[in-house]
Amino acid sequence: MYSEKVMDHFANPRNVGELEGANAIGEVGNPKCGDIMKIYLRIENDVIVDASFKTFGCGAAIATSSISTELVKGKTIEEALNISNSVVTDALDGLPKEKLHCSVLVEAGIRSAIADYYKRQGIDPEPIVGCGYDCDSCHGH
Repeated sequence: MYSEKVMDHFANPRNVGELEGANAIGEVGNPKCGDIMKIYLRIENDVIVDASFKTFGCGAAIATSSISTELVKGKTIEEALNISNSVVTDALDGLPKEKLHCSVLVEAGIRSAIADYYKRQGIDPEPIVGCGYDCDSCHGH
């Protein structure tokens, strides 16, 4: 059912916990299954130099969170924004169909953290990152 990579990232998650010096933090959740992910990034000169996560959820949510921190490290912001749920799924050698939402959660988490980074810089993130669908703080969507 799960690939060896999924099982490895679940049993031995990388980069777990809060990241000291993080200047970009994203938090996303899936109300249907209850998974919640918080991703921490440290960005310097538009490059993600470090990443970590805290996830409450199933094994697939933990595995996708873990691999996402490895995928973003060393990437420019632009490159990180191109990490789609399919990139995450491929990096784990696949996910069961019923667990694909975990990779979507991770994609949203990365975007949320990058949006937070831009907000901290006083820059409107929506033209760069897209709509975060946080309608309570949105411009009237």
